[in-house]
Amino acid sequence: MELISNYPWYYTLLCLLAGFVFSAMLYVRDKQNSERSKLLLYGLAALRFVSISLIALLLLDIFMKRLVNETEKPVIIIAQDNSSSITAGKDSIDIKTNYTKAFDAFISAVKDKYDVKTYQFDSESKPSVPLVSVIDFKGKETDISKLFSDLENNYANKNIGAIILASDGIYNKGTNPLYSIGKFNAPIYTIALGDTIPLKDVWIQTINHNQVAYLGNSFPVEVVVNAIDLKDKSVTVSVTHNGKVLKTENVNINSNSFNTTLNYLLEADQSGIQKYKVSLSTIEEDKNKQNNSQSFVIDVIDNREKVLILANAPHPDIAALEQSISSAQTYEVEVALINEFTKSLKPYSLVILHQATIIPQRISNELKANSQSVFYIGTTTVNSSLKTLFNGKTNEVEAVYQKEFSLFSISDDLKNYIKNFPAVACPFKGGAVPNGANILISQKIGVVETEDPLMVFTETNGIKTGNFTGDGLWRWRMRDFAEHNNHNLFNELISKTVQYLSVKADKSFFRVFTKKIINENQPIDFTAEVYNQSYELITEPDVTLTIKDSKGKTYNYTFSKKQTMYSLSAGQFPAGEYSYEAKVKYGDKLYTKQGLIIIKEIVSETINTVANHQLLYQISQQSGGKLFYKNQLDLLEKEILSSDSIKSITYSHKQLTDLVNLKWLFFIILILLSTEWFLRKYNGKV
Repeated sequence: MELISNYPWYYTLLCLLAGFVFSAMLYVRDKQNSERSKLLLYGLAALRFVSISLIALLLLDIFMKRLVNETEKPVIIIAQDNSSSITAGKDSIDIKTNYTKAFDAFISAVKDKYDVKTYQFDSESKPSVPLVSVIDFKGKETDISKLFSDLENNYANKNIGAIILASDGIYNKGTNPLYSIGKFNAPIYTIALGDTIPLKDVWIQTINHNQVAYLGNSFPVEVVVNAIDLKDKSVTVSVTHNGKVLKTENVNINSNSFNTTLNYLLEADQSGIQKYKVSLSTIEEDKNKQNNSQSFVIDVIDNREKVLILANAPHPDIAALEQSISSAQTYEVEVALINEFTKSLKPYSLVILHQATIIPQRISNELKANSQSVFYIGTTTVNSSLKTLFNGKTNEVEAVYQKEFSLFSISDDLKNYIKNFPAVACPFKGGAVPNGANILISQKIGVVETEDPLMVFTETNGIKTGNFTGDGLWRWRMRDFAEHNNHNLFNELISKTVQYLSVKADKSFFRVFTKKIINENQPIDFTAEVYNQSYELITEPDVTLTIKDSKGKTYNYTFSKKQTMYSLSAGQFPAGEYSYEAKVKYGDKLYTKQGLIIIKEIVSETINTVANHQLLYQISQQSGGKLFYKNQLDLLEKEILSSDSIKSITYSHKQLTDLVNLKWLFFIILILLSTEWFLRKYNGKV
């Protein structure tokens, strides 16, 4: 033990001197004390000296430094797979009854000696105390690597004695768990569950499809069909929508380990969220008919955003723009010469004017009347907000990304690559950038980075305007392909620009946001915003929500209020179709929002039910553990309790304690002062 102070050593002498002076003045220099016993006076003076000195020393911020030893018991982590594939085999009843009882007894036996932490896992992992009573084997997916990742985060630098993993070895989410076990300096003992004998089975392995399609277009669907031990059998594959059969095909199974991929092209003839079902006909020999059908959902959008490119004359920039905008598949692009265009501009979300020296009065008036966003491109395009920048002369300039730009985000790859785009022709500066302009890309002339805009955005009275003041965008697209063998970076720049300019501002006073399509193991989350007449966010009124399932059953909720918004987590729902209606009353007006949500069924656990004990064996072997079967829990118990490698660890560390925080020192001072007061009282000094 060592005492440390921030003050010089002679301050201690001053504290002792203070105690001596106080005691001397009270008991030595007081003439009335001459009649008292010297032994009593010296005793009282000593008590006063010690107490005053201790109080003074406490004012010096003295710390006591000492070596502390702490013993940490080994942690045994027990994780039970809660996925439905565990009970998909012949031994399901045995697992639910005999195994769970034996497993509970095993946990109790180990808990007497070690610090036991219990977990259950499927697609997520979570602590469960007690463990066995909450296991229901209803998990829809299995992610063993997520379990190991969570354990690593929760028990870093802890004394992990062993990890016990009870599973069938089937994982259908996340990475191979073998890649994660090297992070633990502890053996992993595995308990092998499930059946490793494959059943005769034909099933739909996966369905690959787009998430979004457009009304009137065709979209591809890829169906992968597998079969085991059903050679020379045949099944019929059918694709249905709203009870109507769209496609049928007969598949002959020509091997005992069969796999085939079927491709279909379906028509998106109805808008909204559309649910399709792929089914296999029934075979008597098929032992697992749960995986003979799968559903998939596609959001069919009834129209694409229309973009119009009006050019003064043919130019390579036009083709570069058209190809990049069309690559997003969310826009329909139309190109025309500005002097020959006679249609209405109202259907278009964005009008791009390229090198338009003169804009016809009809087009100018219609743009103004429709409050349409315009993207001006070129060195000669007339734009009232930037016309002072053009004086007819051009210069070769390079591009520089402006970090302060915040209207929309672009990837780090694009930010870093903008400076590598080739130079484009740009007019000499002839005036100032208007107030409120947001510059995405500025000009670099030679080695000088200027503040002059190359790509800039403005907004006036809610109307968005974009300007690319150069000529030669096609060179940027060609350079991107030459260096990366694709146009991804150039396409990102153009698509993000078009998306920002074409999006119409939502002027509603009540807005509700949620996902249209989610998985059944995910909660339905909502956020909502309420605005007053000045379009300021408010949270005074209550927002209510009603969710209704396909059978008419309703679920009522009230949103939680945050600082500037509302939020609600409605929890998980079974697979199916649900409608919702949100309401809020502000003042004398009632606002409502309706929507549709599709909860997708997860069938991962029904596709593959053959236990993978080889994976469990590899996990145990590579980590220094062993594999046990469900009827060998007594052997596992003996292994864990008798293991010499699972030991407690004693840590030694230095501890600093402020003397002021020592309670026993306070009581010593209290006892000294109390004793002094009692002696004085008893001898008539008080």
